[in-house]
Amino acid sequence: MRTVSVIALKGGSGKTTVATHLALAAHRRGVATLLADIDPQQSARHILSARVGDGPDVIETTGPKLLAAQFAAVGLKKELLVIDTPAGAVEDVTEAIVLSDLAIMVARPTLIDIAGLARTLSIVRRLGKPGVVLINQAPVAREKVEAPIVQRALRGLNYLQAPIAPVVLRSRTVYQTALETGRSAEEMPDKAAARDAAALWDFVQGELADGAPAASQANP
Repeated sequence: MRTVSVIALKGGSGKTTVATHLALAAHRRGVATLLADIDPQQSARHILSARVGDGPDVIETTGPKLLAAQFAAVGLKKELLVIDTPAGAVEDVTEAIVLSDLAIMVARPTLIDIAGLARTLSIVRRLGKPGVVLINQAPVAREKVEAPIVQRALRGLNYLQAPIAPVVLRSRTVYQTALETGRSAEEMPDKAAARDAAALWDFVQGELADGAPAASQANP
């Protein structure tokens, strides 16, 4: 079994959206998936409980109980464990990173988010775990040219020497609309959002299969 933690010490980054979309993407592809929600707000659990029909299993737990949850997932013959972590809870986030094969650090392309990412990067590096930064809620690129705010974010990530996922999730209302009924953007009519969600899963699946990050450094 492989374990992925979705983390952001700063709130509002959209990490629950990313975590639930990864769990749904895996489930839709026949991967036996468990989502462990250790965020006290329990947003991931509420989202998936609204789903009609089958979906990935979800449990509520806490950082100190994550190891037991991981063992339970193995006992249930799950192939993937996705951990949705709370914002600001360093100890819980650290526990999730320790148990992970890949830590996905979610950040919006804003100065505040990129500056706040430095602490998360430090924890991932100190623990020696594979990690990658996923830019979320970015403006749609125009004629394949990123908006200035995204270009500035990439320069900031380059300064931090952060590995970056090749997929950028754009600011699209369909992500939230889909989650209102426990669905993924892949199950909605917005083809661009569906392609991005599928591309994110393909990237994560490849990282887990290879066992080592293939993310690139930022290009200023």
